[in-house]
Amino acid sequence: MICYNALSKDQLKNEIEILEVRYNAFKEQNLKLDMTRGKPCSEQLDMSMDILDIPAKDVRFAADGTDCYNYGLLDGLPEAKALFAEMLDINTTEIIIGGNSSLNLMYDAIARAMSLGIMGCAPWSKQDKVKFLCPSPGYDRHFAICELFGIEMIIVDMKQDGPDMDVVERLVAEDESIKGIWCVPKYSNPDGITYSDEVVDRFTALTPKAKDFRIFWDNAYCVHHLTEQPDELKNILSACKMAGNENMVYIFSSTSKISFPGAGVAIMAASVENINSIKKRLTIQTIGPDKINQLRHVKYFKDFEGINLHMKKHASILKPKFDIVLKILAEELGGKEIASWNKPNGGYFISLNTLDNCAKEVAKLALEAGVLLTKAGATYPYGKDPLDRNIRIAPTMPPVAELKKAIEILAISVQLVSARKLYS
Repeated sequence: MICYNALSKDQLKNEIEILEVRYNAFKEQNLKLDMTRGKPCSEQLDMSMDILDIPAKDVRFAADGTDCYNYGLLDGLPEAKALFAEMLDINTTEIIIGGNSSLNLMYDAIARAMSLGIMGCAPWSKQDKVKFLCPSPGYDRHFAICELFGIEMIIVDMKQDGPDMDVVERLVAEDESIKGIWCVPKYSNPDGITYSDEVVDRFTALTPKAKDFRIFWDNAYCVHHLTEQPDELKNILSACKMAGNENMVYIFSSTSKISFPGAGVAIMAASVENINSIKKRLTIQTIGPDKINQLRHVKYFKDFEGINLHMKKHASILKPKFDIVLKILAEELGGKEIASWNKPNGGYFISLNTLDNCAKEVAKLALEAGVLLTKAGATYPYGKDPLDRNIRIAPTMPPVAELKKAIEILAISVQLVSARKLYS
């Protein structure tokens, strides 16, 4: 491959003409390929169908005699707590089992803080200003929650081992209006980065000026490995206890991409003091979650080893798709110095960076050829990528044949936009 910057004007013009022929050939196919969201494919969903075949009589009573058909146990079944506490390596006293959506639990945590405050502090809505740190590129739905509640978002650059902790440490120590930070610490969305032990330790040692500062630790991909050598993430709650900061973190996870996104189990974990404070408010909010679904999941997976075995089946479907994306990117873009991307060991995304000020145009070209991508800029607060270069690739849902076409079109679009930019 030849670096595009090394090409002469005539060579760039020739490259553009070749790319336009390839691009137009795809455009004439009138394709409709959707790459917008990181959804499980139908084959993955089918793997969990046996959950629904568990007889009704087997999910009537919990181990402690609780009638799952009735009200009660607003923080979840004991056996569900035991299963997911093992998955997150925490104590059962540090966990709440909710409905199917961890995003819902995160939204509720923000809403409670806005209207009621956190552990005796004034409600955020009564304070002059509320800000959140947002490691970026990051998860667009995190940012949407902040935007809805009028929380000011501050970009923190992502490095190869996690957020820029020099910036995080400085900002939280000097600004009392900074109340939280969003984190996807394992196989981050979209970069696929796992925070290093040093980054986790620096989080636990933060000295925030705001007493009601919380780390929103969205461990969505804790068991979503693609290889036999998965990334390891240090246990932040245990580390926070060691540092004397155990109340500083809220942890979230779910089975959304383990069993069914529409009918899974969501988890919130935190210190006992945090959990007890939240449970007091839950007594007003709900009379109990879907305990039948919780017990179905326990009966099906049985233990953490059962979850791991199930996730290996997921990996057998997803790894070939990730390999296809990485192979095409390498063949089409490698060595040309017009794009860069990570090679994640797990998670649901591949993050592609184009030349500066090119991502929107690349997404536009791809769309015109029939490939719908996550909106360029969506991985940054307010949908505004300051360098206009990040594109989130979601390889999981499309069938292999469609995926190959979509990524080839994306790669051609990157090359075409880059060559035109350098030629102009």
